Amino acid sequence: MSDDLRRAVQKVLPGVRADLEALIRIPSVSADPAAAEDLRRCAELTAQLFRAGAAQEVEILDDVPGGRPVVLARCPAPPGRPTVLLYAHYDVQPAGDPALWSSRPFEPRESGGRLYGRGSADDKAGIATHLAALRAHDGRPPVGVVVIVEGEEEIGSPTLGAFLDRHRDRLAADVIVLADSENIDVGVPSFTTTLRGMANCVVEVRTLAESVHSGTYGGAAPDALTTLCRLLATLHDEDGHVMVDGLVTGRPPRTGYPAERFRAEAGVLDGVRLLGSGGIPERVWTGPAATVLAIDAPAVSGAANALTASARAKVSLRIAPGDDAVRARAALARHLSDHAPWGAQVEVTEAEIAQPYAVDTRGPAFDAARRAYRRAFDADVVDLGGGGAIPFVAEFAAAYPEAAVLITSPGGDPAARAHSTDENLHLADFERACLAEALLLAELADWSSRAQEQLSRYARSGT
Repeated sequence: MSDDLRRAVQKVLPGVRADLEALIRIPSVSADPAAAEDLRRCAELTAQLFRAGAAQEVEILDDVPGGRPVVLARCPAPPGRPTVLLYAHYDVQPAGDPALWSSRPFEPRESGGRLYGRGSADDKAGIATHLAALRAHDGRPPVGVVVIVEGEEEIGSPTLGAFLDRHRDRLAADVIVLADSENIDVGVPSFTTTLRGMANCVVEVRTLAESVHSGTYGGAAPDALTTLCRLLATLHDEDGHVMVDGLVTGRPPRTGYPAERFRAEAGVLDGVRLLGSGGIPERVWTGPAATVLAIDAPAVSGAANALTASARAKVSLRIAPGDDAVRARAALARHLSDHAPWGAQVEVTEAEIAQPYAVDTRGPAFDAARRAYRRAFDADVVDLGGGGAIPFVAEFAAAYPEAAVLITSPGGDPAARAHSTDENLHLADFERACLAEALLLAELADWSSRAQEQLSRYARSGT
């Protein structure tokens, strides 16, 4: 089985690689209101690619108000076989300043065994991995397959819950594969088993009716920007521990993550201390984090010698698995309101949330997945945590609580630079991911057959 599928994947890879490059060329930035036509073009191309030897039924669904088009592809399950849902998204992050890229962001370029371009790893490689796995089975996999490719993950999948509610029966599956994470290192297959959630607020501080002369009134009248800075400083103690009351700290997967490696990957400058205490997994996978995302205040260029009357900031909490995003957001809002310096007026507006998640990795589906990925990579699977939130994971888990949920990488690794300049995909690991997913479908079919045979034996024996 492994050798036949390996040859089949090798045969389809050149076409899949060309398809991936075609997808990268479409600037499908979901955060840009002007990119609506590009998002639709990307959805239409994705549907066209799945019609080309990957799935038997393909359609574009655009029936949730305010949502982007969703591509749905299906391969009906053979009798008695489970159904696997394969997820990816076609929308991407904004490219930012093209001058900061080493090549044009939406023109794929290969260098050093990596494919560069916005969306190459996050997450158009996920689409391509699903294409390769299904084409390797000639569009007739040994299990049922439902593919969903959405177009708003990079803005938090705001209508995915409504989409799942509307199409719950059509998307029902025994196993869900979410190909939108990364491996811990090149050549090391990794399953993301924990994800932090997110709870955001916008805080505005007001101290004066209007801005006034800093020489005439400074020294007695507090300016809002200094006041805001003091308020934001209360989010951490001197060692960088988060000081918002009531937040949870979880237990991370048993995977080593040396501090030296973290410093290098994060680009922490020499002499700058890391925040908090404990191991890196506890701090970035299953512990809370507080970040000031942005501040609205006068710009340095053209600033007047005046006391600022009001200033505001956007504050984000990353919250541990086992915590609740709504409760954590309320705790953050309460902290900001209760710690206003000098009696300043503080208004807190609650913003985005995403629930944390922890995957139960026990059971035959995970056993089958570990076998498949071990064969494809010739290395054991590593469990790791995710410091960032992936809102759709909790959405799928809530919609299908009985399904096994696998969060996999389509070839990304810490050097993939997802969301940053020069985003790239490790091509050898992409090939291994394609083979692993093709093997997974076969492994799940074999497991199902063995389970049915065992039940038949029990029935015949009367036990």
